[in-house]
Amino acid sequence: MKALVFHGMKDVRVDNVDDPKIEEARDAIIRVTSTAICGSDLHIYNGGIPQPRPMVLGHEFMGIVEEVGKGVGNLKRGDRVVVPFPIACGTCFFCNHELPGHCENSNPDHYGPEGGVMTQKGGALFGYTDIYGGYNGGQAEYVRVPYADYSPRVIPDSLTDEQALFLTDIFPTGYSAIDWGEVKGGEFVVIFGAGPVGIMAAKSAWLRGAARVLIVDPLEYRLDKAQQTAHCEALLWHDHKQVVEVIRDLTGGRGADVCVEAVGFEPVRSLADRAKAVINFEKGSMKVLEACMSAVRRGGIVSVVGVYGSPYDNFPLHQFFDKGITLRGGQAPAQKHIDKLLKYVVDGKVKLDDIITHTLPLSQAAHGYDIFRNKKDNCVKVVLKP
Repeated sequence: MKALVFHGMKDVRVDNVDDPKIEEARDAIIRVTSTAICGSDLHIYNGGIPQPRPMVLGHEFMGIVEEVGKGVGNLKRGDRVVVPFPIACGTCFFCNHELPGHCENSNPDHYGPEGGVMTQKGGALFGYTDIYGGYNGGQAEYVRVPYADYSPRVIPDSLTDEQALFLTDIFPTGYSAIDWGEVKGGEFVVIFGAGPVGIMAAKSAWLRGAARVLIVDPLEYRLDKAQQTAHCEALLWHDHKQVVEVIRDLTGGRGADVCVEAVGFEPVRSLADRAKAVINFEKGSMKVLEACMSAVRRGGIVSVVGVYGSPYDNFPLHQFFDKGITLRGGQAPAQKHIDKLLKYVVDGKVKLDDIITHTLPLSQAAHGYDIFRNKKDNCVKVVLKP
């Protein structure tokens, strides 16, 4: 089959690779009909999360069931499914507590309670390096799905692929940010990052009854897309001080009720920011998280769905303590929310496909990575068609 293979930093190619096979009784083989490039994929592409060997990337995919193992009784050949991005067994302690990203069984070689930089990680993820299970991902013609009796959801024929695809990751992740923010109605929510996850967080904030939603980003075209698709306010990032001052001015000096960090450790950075990271032996920057900590009100909640993979010595612990901030974050529990979110889509309460700016054949996946990473051609979201 053809698949997008990571070979090294900024080196991805569509190669011919072996077809996946049923390996365990609970496996299924999916013929991929649509897949997408995620901002999290760029962390591997940029070398921020190391991967020493070639691997098929991609954790946002859907398609048609081609084959199931003997232990899969809820799916059959021909079913059209979306597959949440965490690989989870559905039976362990953490799966039973609706924490599939911490599954005890899907990542046996690198799992552990510590949550270290390169050791004792959480549960497995599709196409997301050896330390997260080493499973090939879905930017391919076919993909093996472990524990297929637990995670995949059958999609009604009334929905197109584009309407359903983002139930795999970015919609559950955006929704999780708002859920962790305990949005119940009437809140002022500020979202840092107008990428796909940030826009989905804005859509989710409205679903949960937010009174006001503001997205912050350094790129005008992304803010334009956020306003068009999530009907939110927009604020252009110039620097930390300017953004925090504006948010406080909008809230009588208090700050936002909830701040969502939807950027992660690879924000747009100045030369000074990059030099600071080198001096401190830090990977990337936590500048956006620092802005969230300043912009949130006392007693407010900072919800982190941007990826962070290394420690930072200057974490503002004093600010966290003095302001009484609640800090939540991690891999989104996609399986926990997917059924409810699917119903929102079916009922027409939310539209997901309006963020797509580029649809490309799988053969042009390397070009898709280039325009997505380098913000070319006003790229916000790339969908690939195998």
